[in-house]
Amino acid sequence: MFVLAKTDGAARRGRLTTAHGTVETPVFMPVGTRGTVKSLSPDDLRDAGAEIVLGNTYHLMLRPGAELVREMGGLHRFMGWDRAILTDSGGFQVFSLEKLRRITEEGVTFRSPTDGAEHHLTPERAVGIQHALGGDIIHPLDEFLANPASHDATAASLARTMRWARRSKDAHVAAGGGRALFGIVQGGTHHDLRERAVDEIVGLGFDGYAIGGMAAGEAKPVMYELVELTASRLPRDRPRYVMGLGKPDDLVECVARGVDMFDCVLPTRNARNGQCFTADGPLAIKHARFTRDPEPIEAGCDCYACRGFSRAYLRHLYLADELLVYRLLTLHNVRHFIRLMETMRAAIATGEFSAFRTRFFARYRPDGMAGTPG
Repeated sequence: MFVLAKTDGAARRGRLTTAHGTVETPVFMPVGTRGTVKSLSPDDLRDAGAEIVLGNTYHLMLRPGAELVREMGGLHRFMGWDRAILTDSGGFQVFSLEKLRRITEEGVTFRSPTDGAEHHLTPERAVGIQHALGGDIIHPLDEFLANPASHDATAASLARTMRWARRSKDAHVAAGGGRALFGIVQGGTHHDLRERAVDEIVGLGFDGYAIGGMAAGEAKPVMYELVELTASRLPRDRPRYVMGLGKPDDLVECVARGVDMFDCVLPTRNARNGQCFTADGPLAIKHARFTRDPEPIEAGCDCYACRGFSRAYLRHLYLADELLVYRLLTLHNVRHFIRLMETMRAAIATGEFSAFRTRFFARYRPDGMAGTPG
């Protein structure tokens, strides 16, 4: 159940209730691809303020397998996480295997890039796998297209996605429901197809709606325009989720356009590459200017890494290839993203989101030069 508590312009403040607790929105979901957010424990995630994480259907179906997860009590028990879990359909990962997959009306046949084994993923199987995993929010199988794609190709892909959405919903109902099923809006960069997708997917009736196909090769202004077009046509009383989008400036701009939920691998992946996110923009901890820097990654941050360690020490760990640095930088990045969402929720609640947005962009430097003197 989703309750819309407050709006400030198009920005929304809400609460999503699941079988494993409530989720305050707008929210960022750390990505636990294989049943773990890389280098972090469930306690780390709780301490960071995470209320929901994402699990990846494609990776979990390949290893260890959905039936084993079901046998072990479901994904919550398997990974020791007692809060909400959202699972994607696996469609993005499958469709990224361009040379290893074949699409038919029935579904997708693909070969695992790890061992070459052949797998079949249909709308019904994707839903069945997610029921076995036991996520609180699940998704239908959809067809993902990178941009640019022609109108004809996008229209054909969208039509297939809609047919699969109907089959997915039927499979979900046949399996007993019991969890939220979000519909996915595709349509590429074509406004008429996005509008058609919204009308058709809303007509089928889902518990929430995901906006797919963003950050797939289109320019940022085009992406923001498409998000606004799509979000503005979705039901007010259902959560709205942009899939796979997660740069801090994108989060702020999409919240301003009425989006409630986000996920992205950037906080964890970039931490492993030595990049830390701050209110001033990302910084590279390996940079020589941090050699004798006694300051934390980000002044005012309450994460464990910032409370106890200097940039100089973290740079030393990174250059020495010490494993601790991956945990500390990931802790900071995940907490930074969650704090950003907390700040936006507070601003919406007090009617000050527009002022927050102005302050954010006056300070934020996306070029990776945060921490440069002067």
